[in-house]
Amino acid sequence: MPRFFIDENALCGDHITVRGGDAVHIGRSLRMKIGDDITFCREGMDFVSVIEKMTSDEVFCRVIDKIPSSSEPELRLTVFQALPKQDKPELIIQKCVELGAARIVFFISKRCVSRPDEKSAEKKLQRWRKIAEEAAKQSGRGIIPEICGIISFDEAVKELCGNDIRLLCYENGGERLSDIDFSGGRSCGVMIGAEGGFDRSEADKCCEMGIVPIWLGKRILRCETCPIAVTAMIMLSAGEM
Repeated sequence: MPRFFIDENALCGDHITVRGGDAVHIGRSLRMKIGDDITFCREGMDFVSVIEKMTSDEVFCRVIDKIPSSSEPELRLTVFQALPKQDKPELIIQKCVELGAARIVFFISKRCVSRPDEKSAEKKLQRWRKIAEEAAKQSGRGIIPEICGIISFDEAVKELCGNDIRLLCYENGGERLSDIDFSGGRSCGVMIGAEGGFDRSEADKCCEMGIVPIWLGKRILRCETCPIAVTAMIMLSAGEM
């Protein structure tokens, strides 16, 4: 069944009105008709609906059922990724959203090569959020995961420490991810370095703040591979896959 995300303005009682690009997509691209079933998502809830009326740029639907989105993990995972260069963030966002991450935060570490100015960063952020929305639709998510603006390393560490489970992917060793207990936490944050990994002083600061370094094995993963692999491993370890 086709799925679309809506904001609070689209929902009025047991009726949903879709306008603009999504309405055109429903009518022209999907060729949906009056009487067809369609699902809308908002804040982790699925609104199972039926199309009652359509125009060239509006679709009017009636909600027939409201249920929690079964695709949303109970563990809220935030991926803290040191900003990589070129288009690597786009791949990271797409795949981590598909795998169940609730939030992706990019930050600047000492070994980051990419350091966009404010104007360029805002432009990138708009594109990244669009990629997250498309990935959420494709994978049947109940929310559009949050893609945050680029922050400093210290800010990222502070935010990471707000999670129940706090992890650092560190190439110089740590605990095996399979040994981490995810049963006692509702939120998890994992921090991943850029192309050159983390500076020793950054890793030391994380450890001082109670962030647990983890080891993913003898092979060194590329910075765009690591967040995808660790997101999948965390979801599997938490019983979400």
